[in-house]
Amino acid sequence: MGEETRRPVRSEVSFHLPVFRLADAGHLLQHTERHGRHLSIDRVRLYPIEHYTREVVVKRRYDSSRRQEQARQTRRAILEAAGRLFVDPGYAATPLTAVAVEAGVAVQTLYAVFGSKRQLLSQLVDVTLAGDDEPVALPDRPFVAEIRALTDPRAKLARYARHLAEVNARQAQVMLALVGAATADPDAAEIWRKNVDDRRRGMAMFAAELVGTGGVRSDLSVDQVADILWLAQDVRNFDWLVRQRGWATEQYQRWYVDTVSGAIIVSAE
Repeated sequence: MGEETRRPVRSEVSFHLPVFRLADAGHLLQHTERHGRHLSIDRVRLYPIEHYTREVVVKRRYDSSRRQEQARQTRRAILEAAGRLFVDPGYAATPLTAVAVEAGVAVQTLYAVFGSKRQLLSQLVDVTLAGDDEPVALPDRPFVAEIRALTDPRAKLARYARHLAEVNARQAQVMLALVGAATADPDAAEIWRKNVDDRRRGMAMFAAELVGTGGVRSDLSVDQVADILWLAQDVRNFDWLVRQRGWATEQYQRWYVDTVSGAIIVSAE
């Protein structure tokens, strides 16, 4: 028998025939036909790759909540590291590279989150004062609503004294470090001044609340009451009495209530 004559292979590009979808979008689709006992390629149909690759796109689920929680953990770790190092060895002596090492993050990450050393200090003060990083202003915090619900001025002072003791126990070291840094660093001085002004505005609101409740001395203006409240709540009082002299927190709270009440509330006699 003579050598079998092979049929020529014809190729064509078809755009209208059904498409077999392949999992691997990197290869072109080919179609073969079997004749008799031998497998020969009678026709090769090449299809535009976009006809089937668009059908096999796998969408990855984006877990935004997980990413957000990771970002919050990173931010919290940086703030905690800054809180330790800005206290000892101090704000001026602590470069951001040291904060990054302490937090276990790259310094580029630190810059991406906070932008600058000044902004890191500012946010550290805010979070330390609030006790968390929730976007809730102090006037909207639950303790303020509790104070407003009370009808006796001394009871209002007692509730605020409890809040003040909690805040000062949390913030004393950071705030005292800020006071020290403010004497030599312009950024720290600006942040300290903002904190002083914010506290004065807060005490003006508290003073108006107390005067509106009744029982406050009539010879004192709202501004004067605010000044007394502002002076009494200074973190340095807590530092001297509790941290330096060893007073119990309950003693500090009683001192605050007795001192402020004696200065602004009408005597029962």
